[in-house]
Amino acid sequence: MALDIKNILSKNLKVDYEKIVIKGFEEEEEKEVSSNYPKLREWDHKLLSYFKPFYSPLCSLCCLCTYGKCDLSKNRKGGCGINLEKQQARIVLLACCMGAATHTSHARHLLEIALKKNPNLKLKTSRDIQVIAPITTTVTGVKPETVKDLAKILDMIEREITMLLAATHTGQEGDSIDFESKALHAGLLDNMAKEIGELIQISLYDLPFGEEDVHFVEIGLGTIEKEKPVILCIGHNIAPGAAIIDYLEELGIEDKVEVCGLCCTAIDISRYSKRAKIVGPLSRQLTFILSGTADVVVIDEQCIRNDVLEICSSMDIPVIATSEKASFGLPDLTDEEPDKIIRDLLTKKYPGALIRDEDKVGEVAVRLALILKEQKKRIGLDLRDKQVLESIKECTECGWCNRVCPAMLPIKEAMIEAKKGNLEPLSNIYEKCVGCGKCVEFCERNIKLVDLYRVAAKERIKNEKFKVRAGRGPVTDVEIRKVGAPIVFGDIPGVILFAGCDNYYNGNDLPLMAEEFLKRGYIVVATGCSSMAIAFYKDKDGKTLYEKYHGAFDRGGLLNLGPCLANAHAIGAAIKIANIFAKLPLEKNFPEVADYILNRIGVCAVAWGAMSQKAAAIATGANRWGIPVILGPHGSKYRRLYLGEEMLRKIKDRRTGELIDTEPAPLHLIYAAESLNEAIPLIAKLCIRPNDTPKGRLIKLTHYIDLSKKYLGYVPEDIHLYIRNEREIPYQYKEEVKKILKEKGWKPREAPKEPSIL
Repeated sequence: MALDIKNILSKNLKVDYEKIVIKGFEEEEEKEVSSNYPKLREWDHKLLSYFKPFYSPLCSLCCLCTYGKCDLSKNRKGGCGINLEKQQARIVLLACCMGAATHTSHARHLLEIALKKNPNLKLKTSRDIQVIAPITTTVTGVKPETVKDLAKILDMIEREITMLLAATHTGQEGDSIDFESKALHAGLLDNMAKEIGELIQISLYDLPFGEEDVHFVEIGLGTIEKEKPVILCIGHNIAPGAAIIDYLEELGIEDKVEVCGLCCTAIDISRYSKRAKIVGPLSRQLTFILSGTADVVVIDEQCIRNDVLEICSSMDIPVIATSEKASFGLPDLTDEEPDKIIRDLLTKKYPGALIRDEDKVGEVAVRLALILKEQKKRIGLDLRDKQVLESIKECTECGWCNRVCPAMLPIKEAMIEAKKGNLEPLSNIYEKCVGCGKCVEFCERNIKLVDLYRVAAKERIKNEKFKVRAGRGPVTDVEIRKVGAPIVFGDIPGVILFAGCDNYYNGNDLPLMAEEFLKRGYIVVATGCSSMAIAFYKDKDGKTLYEKYHGAFDRGGLLNLGPCLANAHAIGAAIKIANIFAKLPLEKNFPEVADYILNRIGVCAVAWGAMSQKAAAIATGANRWGIPVILGPHGSKYRRLYLGEEMLRKIKDRRTGELIDTEPAPLHLIYAAESLNEAIPLIAKLCIRPNDTPKGRLIKLTHYIDLSKKYLGYVPEDIHLYIRNEREIPYQYKEEVKKILKEKGWKPREAPKEPSIL
């Protein structure tokens, strides 16, 4: 700013030997970090004009205010004027806000730990990864370098989640598409929170950061050494488990105590220590606790059974809660000395304790497990298993177990066989059980059925020993440079992400799907419970898929990116293809990047067993980037799908500025498949993009037709929509395809040079 002398004097110029301070000329305040929601809303409305929301209400009642309950069926409106369409969109927004808030709170907790341990912590970097936070940079323009930079972004996320929640209040938002836009925004905020949480824990705990050759981890109930004291960690937060491992190493007894985990905590502690083991995904939680193997159970946050304290108390297993979000009514003993906490738990003054200091959790859990292991007698557990088997004769064959089982398993029939002395059907139930425990709750004879499946499968469980590759973290720029062009042009037919929970009834579904695409040259990445579920399968040579396929982001590679937070790496990889291969700038350039992903990058996500509100946010966040998601049979319970029309789609060719007819690719943004047979060909179809070259389209159509014939028994009837000229017809199916083209009145068409919906 140019100043004259009079101006300077009037502004009180003060001069010293070190510096000049001009009062009255304040520096420009640091700009507030923002996502620019109004601009994102424009993208949402454009996106949803192609992919219409389809609602499948579980309930037509609204009971959220005292006008209610209001019956919204038959086109009725509620007391506030809301109709069923808007109410369903509102409920979806609430679910996505829950999921986003959960990951945001998780990231906030990790941030607080990082600031306490090292307030000047710099984020982990690598010469192979230039943009460490592609989601955050694309949305906000910020390139974070320290944990303090992430604090500003978290402030923004929390502020905007509050706005989204406010929109669900009675008398606020009144349009279903704007409810959906806000749900998409909640999903995007969830993406950012996951990225922030993952960056913090990678940097704070020195976890793998884009490493292809990470170590293998033992997974399965049979891998746990029961002769040692066993500490079971349940949830999603690495901090308590890492503190337990640190304390063991401090004492030099890390090989004397078994530290294992369930759900994403298991993935993270096994990234942190090669000695840690994974019991399995969410579905194994109830079974493992009931086995009595754990001496101490430590819970942190997310995906913890609501009755975990009740079950553990009945088995004299102390529970240590570590988060205000999951306190379970336990006394807060954070400020007590470890000796007193241990004494109170050993004397059963309390069934457990809330300890909000992770270092103290580490000491208490280890010392407690060592003492309890000395007291515990194995004979007691064996006697309990015999009593469980005795309960078989109590069954009255009422059939309630069959009626309430979400997986529709033949439990009653297995019980009838068990009464004859044949336990094999019950053992088979164990393999497919999702671990919800509904059969136990509805049993008129109070038979502990989930425990019974475990006892029946005892010999099978002993051999439940698999290997999973440790979570590797992000995809590197070097890998992106190698595969960017083949993915965009279609030579690599697609990238498949398996994400979310394992709430599905056939334990081999995910391994089967993963291998079907791996052997065809697709890149397969996995996160969370899905990454674990893929490991629960061995081929005839005794190898899991992780041992059979390489771990690079390249043709035929199988990558375990890490926990649920690591879903951010999958989206980040798509963003980096747009940035590195197509040279698209990232900073505050969301619509352009998302439009590129939608029309040019053949990526499809599969959330086959999605169960939680977090999974709803994860899927909806992927949708906003233009990434299609396939849900499993239970997915329709989320109430909303985004469906496209099976007809030629008008989009813009930005090179010519013309609107042109092109294939409906991807056909849907989110779809619930009813069976594995329906899902597998659909995955191949949802990897087709308008940008495919003739060679790339030929490759993709070969897989689409081949998988349709293999799993559905016929050439897909919509094949005419995806063939632009006869050179793209797979040779081996030429006659069948030409017949369909003739019946449909097909005509050749030009492919767009630069496809876009903007």
